[in-house]
Amino acid sequence: MRTTAAVIGCGDVSAVHLEALAKLDGVTLAAVCDTDPQRLASATDTWGVPGYANHLALIEAVRPDVVHICTPHDQHASVAADCLERGVNVIVEKPLAHTLAEGRRLVEAASAGRAKIAVCFQNRYNATSQAMHSLLSSGELGAVKGASATVMWQRSAEYYQNRPWRGTWAGGGGGLLMNQAIHTVDLLQWLVGDVVAVTGNVSTRFLGEAIEVEDTAEFVAEHASGARSAFYATLANAFNAPVTLDVVTEKAVLSLRGALTVTHSDGRVDIVPERTGGSGGRSYWGASHELLISDFYARLQDADPFWISPAEAQKSLRIIKDLYRQSYPESTYTFS
Repeated sequence: MRTTAAVIGCGDVSAVHLEALAKLDGVTLAAVCDTDPQRLASATDTWGVPGYANHLALIEAVRPDVVHICTPHDQHASVAADCLERGVNVIVEKPLAHTLAEGRRLVEAASAGRAKIAVCFQNRYNATSQAMHSLLSSGELGAVKGASATVMWQRSAEYYQNRPWRGTWAGGGGGLLMNQAIHTVDLLQWLVGDVVAVTGNVSTRFLGEAIEVEDTAEFVAEHASGARSAFYATLANAFNAPVTLDVVTEKAVLSLRGALTVTHSDGRVDIVPERTGGSGGRSYWGASHELLISDFYARLQDADPFWISPAEAQKSLRIIKDLYRQSYPESTYTFS
């Protein structure tokens, strides 16, 4: 029996989900959904499937096995909860939700166990991320002493004008940290361990005329292991530079610059290349969406929850919202 899938939200990132579905054996795209008539018409024409303007109407009519949620951030949790409550499995784009309260709602919906859900932190499937996690988890490099990460990217005012929800608290739940750098925040806490305290600041240094949210952020995090990490990110760079992530252990330094370089204290150097190719989407999305999506479908019949669950995704969301509370203590917008 074939597995049926639907995509809700036909904006930019939906392209990598649709491409991945087209490559999966035993999976059929059954429908698409978008509230924008032009995007919906384009998707139905391209993929030759029915289109719906309302996700509940799609679920009722099509009864898909899996729904991919590629909507604006403020719709992630509500649409995903609607699907889970009806026994439909879900792959939802990051972030988990635009507020912590909505994130908790989705954690609770997932805990009911009516269906399986994955959150798209696909960079955990990068060859370099997998190698770093394996080395650090094995203990062969000794304890982690500290880490650092940077995201030096560029975005224009036009990027936000084309999708106005991106530059708002209500639609995006934040800016740089929620829409771009959240992947690196997630990797930092996944590799080094749970964050127990964070201090930092976010600000708008470059795009103030186009957005109401942040385009620059910095923080220092204390991890449960006792290690400390430092983080800096901005959208004011002249180009999209490679993400950097360095981890210092008792016996080695792991340095991510596209490829992963592991410099051992005895002088040995190991290099792990990153995968190339993959989706026709933007280059900075990487090549691992397809791997996450394929893995999710392969585990649909497993009794255990998918490993990148709402509870797991809530960790990076909590870090980000804590930084917002510190940076905007007088704000009337709720970050909880």
